[in-house]
Amino acid sequence: MAAWSPSAGIRSSCLINNGITETWRFPSASFLTGKNKTKRGSETLIVTRKHIYRDLGSYGLSKICASKTSVELKEEHVSTRGSKVHDLKKVSCYLFRTKSGALVKVQVEKKIERYSIMVYVSSLEPSGDDNKSSLVMVWGVFRSDSSCFLPLDFENSDQDSQTPFVKSSLSELMLELEFDGKESPFYLSFRLKLVSANDPNGLEMLTHRDTNFCVPVGFTAGHPLPLGLSSGPDGGDSWNFAFFSRNSKSLVLCLYDDSTTDRPALELDLDPYVNRTGDVWHASFDKTWGFVRYGYRCKESTNSEDDEAESIVLDPYARVIENTISPKFLGSIYKNSSFDWGREVSPNIPLEKLIVYRLNIKGFTQHKSSKLPTNVAGTFSGVAEKVNHLKALGTNAVLLEPIFSFSEQQGPYFPFHFFSPMDMYGQESAVNSLKEMVKRLHSEGIEVLLEVVFTHTAESGALQGIDDSSYYYTGKDSKTYLNCNYPVVQQLILESLRYWVTEFHVDGFCFINASSLLRGVHGEQLSRPPLVEAISFDPLLAGTKLIADCWNPRDIKMPKEVKFPHWKRWAEFNTRYCRDVRNFVSGRGLLSDLATRVCGSGDMFTDGRGPAFSFNYISRNLGLSLVDLVSFSGPELVSELSWNCGEEGETNKSAVLQTRLKQIRNLLFIQYISLGIPVLNMGDECGVSTKGSPLLESRKPFDWNMLASGFGAQITQFILFLTSVRAKRSNVFQRSKFLKPESIVWYANDQTTPDWEDTASRFLALGIKTDSGEETTELKNNDLFIGFNASDRPEQVILPSLPEGRSKWRRLVDTALPFPGFFSVEGETVVTEDELVVYEMKPYSCTLFETINSTA
Repeated sequence: MAAWSPSAGIRSSCLINNGITETWRFPSASFLTGKNKTKRGSETLIVTRKHIYRDLGSYGLSKICASKTSVELKEEHVSTRGSKVHDLKKVSCYLFRTKSGALVKVQVEKKIERYSIMVYVSSLEPSGDDNKSSLVMVWGVFRSDSSCFLPLDFENSDQDSQTPFVKSSLSELMLELEFDGKESPFYLSFRLKLVSANDPNGLEMLTHRDTNFCVPVGFTAGHPLPLGLSSGPDGGDSWNFAFFSRNSKSLVLCLYDDSTTDRPALELDLDPYVNRTGDVWHASFDKTWGFVRYGYRCKESTNSEDDEAESIVLDPYARVIENTISPKFLGSIYKNSSFDWGREVSPNIPLEKLIVYRLNIKGFTQHKSSKLPTNVAGTFSGVAEKVNHLKALGTNAVLLEPIFSFSEQQGPYFPFHFFSPMDMYGQESAVNSLKEMVKRLHSEGIEVLLEVVFTHTAESGALQGIDDSSYYYTGKDSKTYLNCNYPVVQQLILESLRYWVTEFHVDGFCFINASSLLRGVHGEQLSRPPLVEAISFDPLLAGTKLIADCWNPRDIKMPKEVKFPHWKRWAEFNTRYCRDVRNFVSGRGLLSDLATRVCGSGDMFTDGRGPAFSFNYISRNLGLSLVDLVSFSGPELVSELSWNCGEEGETNKSAVLQTRLKQIRNLLFIQYISLGIPVLNMGDECGVSTKGSPLLESRKPFDWNMLASGFGAQITQFILFLTSVRAKRSNVFQRSKFLKPESIVWYANDQTTPDWEDTASRFLALGIKTDSGEETTELKNNDLFIGFNASDRPEQVILPSLPEGRSKWRRLVDTALPFPGFFSVEGETVVTEDELVVYEMKPYSCTLFETINSTA
């Protein structure tokens, strides 16, 4: 065989001579990637051509300008590289339609171990020229770069020869090529030429874009939907790749055959006609191939001079991702592993009955005091192991800080992928570990809610480089802000939410920086944002809980208030609640503000929702912890609305420490007796402190030893007590509707009406009369009296007159009393010799009383 020389050119011409068969070989050592450049690593490709000569008659120079469409006629089981030979074959047909009405049809057929390619040209009209012209095809093949054909070794071949078509009918011409199937996949690219004796150079016929005709061999065009990696429609025997990129002029699919190399084993420069529908690029391969990972290289311009200039990007829809040798991630080509959910069902807890505990997966069990194995600590499995602690707090829902794959440099609130759980949160498999955790928590009656971030991404490794003008807002300071209401981004977010519900059985989502979901595609504020509305009415999300949290991870200040459109589906993290309760307890604010928050924030949720749509928090992961709210109040912490109780930071003063302890009890008491959903932040039950730092990165792992301290023991027990009170008196504290005005009476300390607008007033009391029409049990018919004293002096409080049938008041809580007496399940009866019941409330304290029968 003669050696191939670059001087021979990069395209081959087929000479047809009465049944002669020639063999062409691709060099196994190198192939051409550009002028005088070679690229290592290609494999040997055998091409056998049958040469047939026939006079084609007289044809004019009708130009084929080809508007191209592709239609897959038939697909069955096929044999591919590394697989056994099958008798069944696959046929794919691609139709090119010309401006003049002529057709170029290419049929690719799998014949056991070979590919047969039939090219048909029909409807060419004669020009009337006396000089007979012959139609010939000039062709080449390529993989990674459509502008550079793979070089060929020629054997007994004339480089200047050309291949006439065979006239198969009165109006149709045909030509057949055969290729060794083991060397697929590749593209066959060709152009047509009309040659004659008078014009041996001929006239080239290209598409209307002045490009070659192009068809895939060894794979198919695929389908544009669904986006991402999916099983093909032919019974699951193929993988379909679909990738959105509107502005990419070219897209290369990069496939990897193992995890030990950082270079693709195969690259395919997808054809923009055959492998593109609208703005979606797509291709389909048999599952029998040995590739394990994939990515894409997007080319924004067709004038790129360097093949390696564009970095490989991650498929936004990849279900499983893998880290590579270099600092980048790739999609995993995997077969869905079955998971045994057993008889798992969601607790499906009504919104008004939720008791929420927010935690960070890593921080919750990372500390050595968790006494978990190193491969379990800081993972989803670690949370499952600590389910008893959650139950000890009366929790029936966990709110997980973001678990989407995120930038380790920036933290969990800066994701780079929306379908895969963070790998470090799993043991061998983060996917299975997460499912096991959800299954365990559901079995214990605990729902799983996820904090999700869809408004921005990490600064690198996310959607950058795919189609920035579609995915992101434009502008100097908007390079990581997602254009959420742009159709393709909206689709991505919806598909992500559906996936987490159907695949992982999560029960709801808390949308961080939710106010940005209201921005239009040009940054304008929308009153009816398409994404929020679509989520509200999506059938697969109908049973989930939706929560809007307007906190921006880029801003350490308290979130700004936004009127969020809800369609009676969206609950909200109540920033006003946090602000007003902090103000009252620290001796600021109006009594009317506290009253509004305790009764369910009617100023926010009387718009067709109700108090259960208010998620009430005192502290959160960013900002001061519960202990620090009563220990630090320096000038740099003005926005935290905290009070140090007389001395900044750590102290040994007994009076200061006692006041701080009472204030912590007060904050928790108000939170749990308020209408709405209490949200406890991880570590607040045992006194976790950041030494006054409001920064998220200052948070420390949960120290399980602190639960055994005096503080940890009493606060944990107090929280469990409060959750039991909420459950026992669900007719009052766990309501989907607001209390009736006639059921509420507000008091000053002497039973007069409070001075709502007096900024100096620091005492407020609330009497709740049970509506007997709603509840019939004896316990739930008892009236309640709740007192709040935020002043630095005691208050002599006159309790309301006893209702008919009730002869005693019973104290359940007085936060000023020492532990364990400051709360009691059975309660302490208030004894008095007079009909008028007067109770002294100490400074900085809260109380809870209920009526009982005289025989109780």
